Amino acid sequence: MAEVEIHTGHGHGQEGDEFGRGVGILVGVIGIVLALATIGAHRAHSATIITRTEANDKWAFYQAKKERAHLQDVGAELAEALGSDPARVKPVIDKFRSDEQRYQHESDDLIKEARALEDEVKHLESRALWLDLSEGFLELGLVMSSLYFLAKRRFFPVLGALAALTGATLAVWGVIL
Repeated sequence: MAEVEIHTGHGHGQEGDEFGRGVGILVGVIGIVLALATIGAHRAHSATIITRTEANDKWAFYQAKKERAHLQDVGAELAEALGSDPARVKPVIDKFRSDEQRYQHESDDLIKEARALEDEVKHLESRALWLDLSEGFLELGLVMSSLYFLAKRRFFPVLGALAALTGATLAVWGVIL
């Protein structure tokens, strides 16, 4: 019958390391905050891409409306230039001018919407940047704190906690921004 040996940490220099247990908890908490910051950063990047696509669509639609308005203007000018009977051509010219004005008005609305979406993209990009920076500091805090278990130097978790606190602060800033 095979014997199984279970190591509980006793007798291996871990039994009295209360500080090490605290560092272990710190590493776990940093890991949780890091996971939340990572999810937030990914969602911010996704929202940026979606909003950027919506803005691009608005700009394309705006350009199409401007082109249609221009074509209506050209149509009206051609009708005026080629029309020999003003009574017969006037309704056509009026229709061209009416459509031109409608397209101009619609393009004015679209440019406002596109600019608003561009502003939202800038906001989302800023949020994503802060959350990315947060991830970096939290990862640094995680690694620095974990070095305690290799080197048994207390300054590693202290530096790790400072980096993690910086990262958590940046994450909160990124969320409330």
